[in-house]
Amino acid sequence: MNSPLILLVIPQNRFCGQQLFDLKEVLERETGQCRILSKSGKEARGEDKSSLQPDGMLVDWNRYLQGRHKYDAVVVIGGKGSKTSIWDDPILPQILTDHFRAGKILGAFGLSVVALGRAGLISQCEVSALDDPAFLQELQDAGAFPEGRNLIATDRIITSNDPEGGKSFGEALLRMLAGQG
Repeated sequence: MNSPLILLVIPQNRFCGQQLFDLKEVLERETGQCRILSKSGKEARGEDKSSLQPDGMLVDWNRYLQGRHKYDAVVVIGGKGSKTSIWDDPILPQILTDHFRAGKILGAFGLSVVALGRAGLISQCEVSALDDPAFLQELQDAGAFPEGRNLIATDRIITSNDPEGGKSFGEALLRMLAGQG
């Protein structure tokens, strides 16, 4: 099997750098390849004032597949910028739904779990949740069951509410990928 190719979607600004960089480190250490995309593809700023130049724009997600049909996993990074650039993105729910139907693994951190809800993928599922009223309302509207646990992995969906949980998230994702091989 080829090494896994994972799509990491980040909020345009105010993404959680620790989640992103810890997750990317774990995945790439195990020969996974990551493509980082954002809505505009322009330099993004993290909550911690870090900056990152994404590989490209989310609308061009299929340009980075390296001859494959789908990514092995799609993970949406969290952060305070999720409410403004992830929640209402018109393309992301389509990407998530398409990959889920193809049997791929999906994941989301923090406020970005809403993207899974808006794609209709977490109805009747336990998800890791934050204590944020708008976020909890979105989960209720999606039919999800919010839980306070830091990491929840069910079937092919991983969610985390832990800003420092990138490493454990990455390890759970690698176990799921190994189970599919």
